[in-house]
Amino acid sequence: MKPLKFHADSKLSRRTVLGVAVAGAALGAGLPAQAQSKTVLRISTPAVPDDWHAKMWTVFKDALEKSAPGEFDVQINLNASLFKQGTEPAAMARGNLEMTTVSSQDISKLVPEFSIFTAGYIVRDPAQQQKIFNGPIGTEMFKLVADKMDITPLATAYLGTRQVNLREVRNVKTPADLKGVKLRMPGSKEWLFLGEALGATPTPLAFGEVYLGLKSGTIDGQDNPLPSVKAAKFYEVTKQLVLTSHLVDGIFISIASKAFKALSPANQQKVMAAAQVAAAYNNENRIKEEGELVAFFKKEGLQVTTPDLDAFHKTVQAAYQNSDYAKVWPKGLLDRINATK
Repeated sequence: MKPLKFHADSKLSRRTVLGVAVAGAALGAGLPAQAQSKTVLRISTPAVPDDWHAKMWTVFKDALEKSAPGEFDVQINLNASLFKQGTEPAAMARGNLEMTTVSSQDISKLVPEFSIFTAGYIVRDPAQQQKIFNGPIGTEMFKLVADKMDITPLATAYLGTRQVNLREVRNVKTPADLKGVKLRMPGSKEWLFLGEALGATPTPLAFGEVYLGLKSGTIDGQDNPLPSVKAAKFYEVTKQLVLTSHLVDGIFISIASKAFKALSPANQQKVMAAAQVAAAYNNENRIKEEGELVAFFKKEGLQVTTPDLDAFHKTVQAAYQNSDYAKVWPKGLLDRINATK
């Protein structure tokens, strides 16, 4: 392109050309600026597409778009495709990730006080779980998380309630009735302590070996939420479900504190509200699924029984209160949780 030549009598004055150039530059800069004006929220989750924990992120995205149209670019990454499970908090602290779900187990590694929520019979059911974390206790515990991990929990998503699944039928009413039962537990000392507190003989075994272990008799039982029992087909090699409901677990929809603080107060509220909507969607569907699975297992021939939950509750909590685990729990917190109705 030949450069423009100017003459005194030229119809295109320098002022005009300069104005056109400035306008063009502004127009050219304006397009990407508009595109970049959206706040990017990168989400990493290990959940698979069919999991309610994956679907709830779409609910979050839709709710946020409805309340703040055009203001956010929500990028959902499933199957741990962006970050491996457990590495998300570190990525958030580095500024490489905005949002994820964090488990009580992951939180307790850096916030020991939070380990109370990894213990048996602390949380009674999903309804109490929501009351705990949506009330003063949640506010206090989430502040500890924000202070020590630089992430801000926004909502509590129900993960599932663990039940005991036995190879042979037993009359289980109290923890004493599980004496001698080789109960498969995940391999960490925390999980093995829980198995022992339940009255059983905890036996560490990799999840992938549980089916064969049940089939061969290497183990007498295992514990997992009902959706996991179905997915792994443990009902094919067991005869009984004992609805001990010994661990009501949850994961926390969280945002990097730096990203959260960068939002306007109005948008902070919108992000938090969208997270609450997403968690409610997950909770409703997961609870419904668990309820339907009881009927499924009965149809498959399993005996489904409910023990004396009060006896289990008292025995397991006593075991924890007399252990080293309870030493890091904030004073009076267990009583406050138990009093939450």
